[in-house]
Amino acid sequence: MGDDRRAAHIIEVLLTEFGDSIHRDPAAFRRKFRKMAASPFAFYRGSACLFYADLAGEFADESFLDERTRRVWIHGDLHAENFGTYMNASGVLVFNVNDFDEAYVGPFTWDLKRFAASVALIGYAKALSDEVIGALVTGFAHAYLTELTAIARGGDGAIGALTLDTTTGVLHRVLQIARLNTRVALLDVETMIDDYDRRFAVMAGRRPVDAVARREVEEAFHDYLTTLPGGARPVEHVIKDVALRHGVGIGSAGLPSYNLLLEGPTQALENDVVLYIKQAQVPAVARYIDDEKVHGYFLHQGHRTAESQRALQAYADPWLGYTTLHGVGQLVAEVSPYSADLDWDEVDEPAELSSVVGELGRAVARMHAVADDESSHDLVDYSTEEAIVAAVTGAEEGFVAMLLDFAHAYGARSRADHQIFVDLFRNGRLPGV
Repeated sequence: MGDDRRAAHIIEVLLTEFGDSIHRDPAAFRRKFRKMAASPFAFYRGSACLFYADLAGEFADESFLDERTRRVWIHGDLHAENFGTYMNASGVLVFNVNDFDEAYVGPFTWDLKRFAASVALIGYAKALSDEVIGALVTGFAHAYLTELTAIARGGDGAIGALTLDTTTGVLHRVLQIARLNTRVALLDVETMIDDYDRRFAVMAGRRPVDAVARREVEEAFHDYLTTLPGGARPVEHVIKDVALRHGVGIGSAGLPSYNLLLEGPTQALENDVVLYIKQAQVPAVARYIDDEKVHGYFLHQGHRTAESQRALQAYADPWLGYTTLHGVGQLVAEVSPYSADLDWDEVDEPAELSSVVGELGRAVARMHAVADDESSHDLVDYSTEEAIVAAVTGAEEGFVAMLLDFAHAYGARSRADHQIFVDLFRNGRLPGV
């Protein structure tokens, strides 16, 4: 596809995905697009819609997909920066996949390809050779298959969740950093003391709400409480303050959200809880999944996001739930004080990169294995790990080669697309912004 045709394709895909949102808040999308223009990886992060359009078109490939392996609960935006720490419902710090806004049910290979291409982009930015990049992708693929096969055989050979007890090196340091975080430190950033109690602090992008908006948010909050596990008789919670925020980051351009400050388990000020309520969107991958059972399973996008995270993340955030506000589905979760992200800028040596990518391969395997017949969800009612292992067994080399070829090819495609996108944007050829 020539540059002119590719440019027209990029414009068409971006406008199909973001056109209505651009019309509502063009300034937010100018900010989003400037962030995407910063690097090929930033462009890749912000253009999942283009990635899936390509998987359904130019890069279509049915390898290793059958009736079951094309119906796996997937993350939907599995790039290398969507991993970090969280405190699970059992009080254990875990390093795992995060940000489930794009999660859906679809071909398991789509997750793996999105991750593999992101590794190629990171490797290229670090001036690694194609050979080294290929070794990283190969290591990821082998780690994924090894862990998934061990889980399918009963789990005795599986390494398990990435915790302080099971990690070393870079990921272990990230978990240690997260362990140093405290709820008080988060509260000191997010709130201030006013008349002997906490209220939200004034900060850029966040402002107080009026009485009408607060009442609407409180009603949505009470509906949300019924969606928590055991929510038939929800515990009463005291809302101390409500504030409005506008979407930040590449993925949330123009979307309003709300912060809620709740009284903690006691009246002491160090254990208050900050929640967010944010509007959920249709995932980019959903446009390319033709499965009415999947489409009809969810009440709304907030329900989809929360159910997907519960499906894919064992022992998920106990505050995770959903509600509606102004008739639109919303995701609700805690602003966690225990989150820390892997900083890829600090991981440069091939040996360290290889270790990290291998551990992420194991994490992805566990994620794909969680949401199946043994989970509390009935959308995928068979063993995904057994289905994937059966599809790959005897063709492991071909499976690795598929991911390796795609990583190189789509990494190059994304680098070229980034340049096309920058030229479109700076020359005023993206309508509406």
